[in-house]
Amino acid sequence: MSGGAALTPAIAALILFGVFFALMIVRVPVAFALGLACLPVMFIEPRLSPMILFNETFKSYNSFILLAVPFFLLTANLMNVGGITDRLVRLSRDLVGHLPGGLAQVNVVLSIFFAGISGSSTADAASQGKIFIEAQVKEGYDLSFSVAITAVSAVLAVIIPPSILMIVWGGILTTSIGALFLAGIIPGLLIGVAQMATVHVYATRRGYPTYLKATWRELICASAKSILALMTPGIIIGGKVFGWFTATESAAIAVLYAGFLSIVVYREMSREQFYQALLDTGKLAGVALFCVGTASAFGWLLAYYQIPKAILANVQSWGMGFYSTGFFIAFVFLVVGCFLDAIPAIIIVATILEPLAKAVSMDPVHFAMIGIVSLAFGLVTPPYGLCLMIACSVAGIRIRSAIKDTMIMLIPMLLVLAMVIVWPKVSLFLPSLISPEFLR
Repeated sequence: MSGGAALTPAIAALILFGVFFALMIVRVPVAFALGLACLPVMFIEPRLSPMILFNETFKSYNSFILLAVPFFLLTANLMNVGGITDRLVRLSRDLVGHLPGGLAQVNVVLSIFFAGISGSSTADAASQGKIFIEAQVKEGYDLSFSVAITAVSAVLAVIIPPSILMIVWGGILTTSIGALFLAGIIPGLLIGVAQMATVHVYATRRGYPTYLKATWRELICASAKSILALMTPGIIIGGKVFGWFTATESAAIAVLYAGFLSIVVYREMSREQFYQALLDTGKLAGVALFCVGTASAFGWLLAYYQIPKAILANVQSWGMGFYSTGFFIAFVFLVVGCFLDAIPAIIIVATILEPLAKAVSMDPVHFAMIGIVSLAFGLVTPPYGLCLMIACSVAGIRIRSAIKDTMIMLIPMLLVLAMVIVWPKVSLFLPSLISPEFLR
């Protein structure tokens, strides 16, 4: 495609990535930086026009799957204002509040529950930051620890289904979203357990408080009050896996169900709260989908100059096997996630690495889970670290104040990522058991 082009792939890549990182350094938002980085190349190349930026951006929005993004965000916001989150907090406290570091354990377990509903780590970090950070500090937890565990546990929302990243990945790389939903359950739960173990160690060493163990009666009552909310992930995932509806339809049904619980069953959502939920959803969805558009234009230019082909030619000459390829893919996503939002990273980087995974006969679902779990780290690693930024903003502290505890908490998560790479069955067991036709 690049034959006869004015720019060589190397020069085009230098301009694209050079301008992008220069804009990032001066703190231009990622979505704008991606779009603006395309313009110099389009002006220099005689056969291209700046109109391509607009065409490719708007073409990427012509996707039925992407409609699921605002619906899942709205589901999370409705649950926050409709009293559903409060019931899940109570259930989490009765389940794990008696463990060392009780309130921090509740923080993690609520993230597991919330991940099965929202699909958005940023929504999780924002809502739970308001609930837990101040409460943990009042109970004697260190501020940096409180911020770190809130930010790190929020990343579960992009690993445990339904996940917005899985929807984008499935739409861009034509991978079964039902298989991705099933594949994320075990890795997500393992990371949740790793985080709870980390809290246990912190609490034991620093003497963080615990709650009295809940009686069976209290646990049953809390479960009964939460059972309707806990049915949400079952409706979403079950409906998609068993073919009752598409990912977008499941997201729309989740909105209707959350609205029904908030308005009719619990009756805790006012008209003003409903309006605020719609407003917050519009803001978050606008940012996420704008990233999709400009990243698609950036990715189109990479393909035009055959830059991925040139990169892969060099990498494939290294002669890597299955496991080394898996660790290389994870390393690339871990590095890229530090500088780029997960959605544009999928659009740009995953499409570059896909042939590399195919070359070693890696299952597309396994490849997706390595990428998604690796990108989850980028939500808490500077300089991007959106979840960490949100948690620090809620707490009113600088990122550097919480960075040490955050990095410590990522170590056991890295071990889970290594398990996902070395033992494909960690992510492929449930898809192969329930819907083997989804796998290659």
